[in-house]
Parts: sequence; structure tokens; C-alpha cells
Amino acid sequence: MTRLALVMIARDEAHAIGRALDSARAHVDRMIVLDTGSVDDTVAIATRHGAEVRHFTWVDDFAAARNAALAHSDAAWNLVLDADEWIEGGGEALAALAASGGERVGLVRLENQTDTPGGEASNVWLPRILPRGVRYEGRVHEQPVGAKGSFRTTLVLGHDGYTAANLERKAGRNEALLMAELQSAPEDPYLWYQLAREHQVRDRPPQAALCFAEALRLAPTDVPWRHGLVVRALTALKTAGRLEEALDLAGAEIDRWPGSPDFYFALGDLYLECASQAPERAATDFLPIVESAWKRCLEIGEQPSLDGSVPGRGSHMAAHNLAVFYETLGRKDEAARYHAIAARRG
Repeated sequence: MTRLALVMIARDEAHAIGRALDSARAHVDRMIVLDTGSVDDTVAIATRHGAEVRHFTWVDDFAAARNAALAHSDAAWNLVLDADEWIEGGGEALAALAASGGERVGLVRLENQTDTPGGEASNVWLPRILPRGVRYEGRVHEQPVGAKGSFRTTLVLGHDGYTAANLERKAGRNEALLMAELQSAPEDPYLWYQLAREHQVRDRPPQAALCFAEALRLAPTDVPWRHGLVVRALTALKTAGRLEEALDLAGAEIDRWPGSPDFYFALGDLYLECASQAPERAATDFLPIVESAWKRCLEIGEQPSLDGSVPGRGSHMAAHNLAVFYETLGRKDEAARYHAIAARRG
């Protein structure tokens, strides 16, 4: 029996699949690619890079495709990658797993990269190392089922699916599948959360705010993606002009996130927007909170273990915001100090 296999589904990924396979080859015993109908050179490139290619007719269901791919693996562990991902670091975690057994799913840290203003340069923790027998459920943003819990690994994946070019290629696909899923499960908060993120990354503030509000209404407070939900919702509500709702959310959640630079970064942005909308109250009610929130980010520092965290919010991004803040107030010495901090930590 194989110890560890890479299992991937792909369609028209000729531009990226070689990178993904090359990053994994040294860490796995087999590489299985399930092609779902490519009309480019995906199959030839995957074969050339050492993958076993199988074929599947796409049925608008990611779980069905994932499960069909997993059915071709006899491995004790399966590493699930998408073609627009690659192993960035921590590959030694895979060697340790391959020598062990287990019934829990391994979580990996995915570092999203973006080149779009509304994109997601963030860290998320995803279940991607599956023990044999675990399968997926869900037409889109599918999740593994059948495992007895999860554990975090040191494996880090890069992902560039939120770049402008890749977003254009996938335009409408996930949104349509999410809407179809919500038809049958309208009370599922995770589906609302993912639909909100889809709207947010495509720069649709009103729709994003509406969907985040619904996800917040439905989601229990202990879901593992609560941090990302709250921080993204604060930004979406602010951007959509729903400031009172954003302030209420911040007040309700602040005690839950004392160690989150992302929360305090969003809080500073929110109160800065409040200051711009009510300048007569800026100096007394809003700007002191802006200042203290961004300083709190620097006190906390970077926290990549938080789901949905954005690199820089605990370092150079917060320092840059403080530098601009002090420049606007004419406090040149403090501005210079924070520009230096931003340069040092960037």
C-alpha cells in the first residue's frame, strides 16, 4: 500500500499544474491528477511532470470530483492540492505523517496571494491531509467528512487563485454553485460566508455586507472560521456604509479577539471612516481609537495561526497607517518614527 499520495482535480490548468506537481514530487509516493475536461495541455503537462492522469466528466460538484480522484488512491494518507497551489514550506511534516497512521485530518496553512485591490492576501487553515477512507461533501467549498477530528501541521501552501487573471478565468463559477447549494441549505452559515467572500474579492460591497450579515446571524460563535468571518464582515460593513452595524459588531466581538492584529487593524479602519463621516466628533470620539487600535496591532505582532489573518497587519501595514495618520495631523516626528518601523518590519 502507498504511504502518501498527492490527489488533485484539474481542468484547463496548463499554466500552473507543473509548478504544483514539481513542488510535491519529492514528498509523495504517487501523484494522481483527475482531469475534468481540459481542452488545453493540462493532461500532457501533468503526465510529463510525473502524474498518473485519470478522467472524469464534470457534474458541477466539487465533492463528486474530489471523491472520484480519491477513489484512485490506495494510500494511507492523501495530500489534496489544487493546481493553483504549491508547497511553500514544511514538507517535512509529510514525511513524518507518511510513517504514521491516523484517523484525523491534517490542517495546512494556505497563504493566499493577490494582485487585485479587493483580493485576499491572507492565511487560512484548510483540511488537506486526509487519512485513507475520508471523503468530501459539498458542491462547492467542499469539506472532508468521516475523520475523527483534526490537527495542525507545519505544511505551508502558496496559492495565487485570487490574482486578477485567475479570478477572470473563474468568473461566475463558484458564485453559481454557491447559489445552487443555498437553494437546498439556506440556513448554512458557511455557505453564506463563502458567498460573502466571493462578493468581497470581486469588489461588490453591498452584496458582500448582506451575505456576511447573514453568516453572522446563523454561525455559532465557536466555528473555526469565526475570526475570518468577523474581520471580513467589519471591512464589508464599513465599505458598504453600514457603519452602525459595523460598530455594533466590533463592540460585541472585541473581548473575543484580544490577540488579533487583524481585528484591531479593521477596528482602526472603521473608526477612521467614522471620523470622515462625522468630522465634528473626530478628535474627541474617533481618532483616539484609531490611534490606539493600530498601536495595539504592533503590540500584538503577526499572528499567522489565526484563520483569515493578513500578513503585515501586525507589523508594517499598521506602522504605515500610523505614519500617515501622524503626517495628516502634522506630527512629523511621530510620522518619521513609524515610517522607520514600517520600513524595518516590511
